Amino acid sequence: MAVINPAEVTFSAIRAQGPGGQNVNKVSCAVHARFDVAASSLPAALKERLLALRDSRITQEGVIVLKAQQSRSLEQNKEDALRRLQAMVDEAAVVQAIRRPTRPTRGSQLRRLDAKTRSSHTKSLRGKVSE
Repeated sequence: MAVINPAEVTFSAIRAQGPGGQNVNKVSCAVHARFDVAASSLPAALKERLLALRDSRITQEGVIVLKAQQSRSLEQNKEDALRRLQAMVDEAAVVQAIRRPTRPTRGSQLRRLDAKTRSSHTKSLRGKVSE
């Protein structure tokens, strides 16, 4: 598991959106966190998987941009952005197992055909009654 170095993340304070009265108009407590994947200290394989993600938060230059504005505190928003960035990296770090197609066993094929025969017989008894 790769850990993000906070020194590699660039933070810029911006004004938050939404309700909040005068606080929204006066205080810049929201945060834009920018993380350059190519220039980071992450392993090369993890960088490739991160850049291959189909995510609108990753720019064409390979920079992850996160906006955090949940809290009225700048520090809490920075922590939230770092936590979300770490979650993104952790998700990319998980390598999916390659699925190898298998064939059904002989027993499962026979059970399936037996069930089909029983079902067919049951349904054939539902026809019109002839005297």
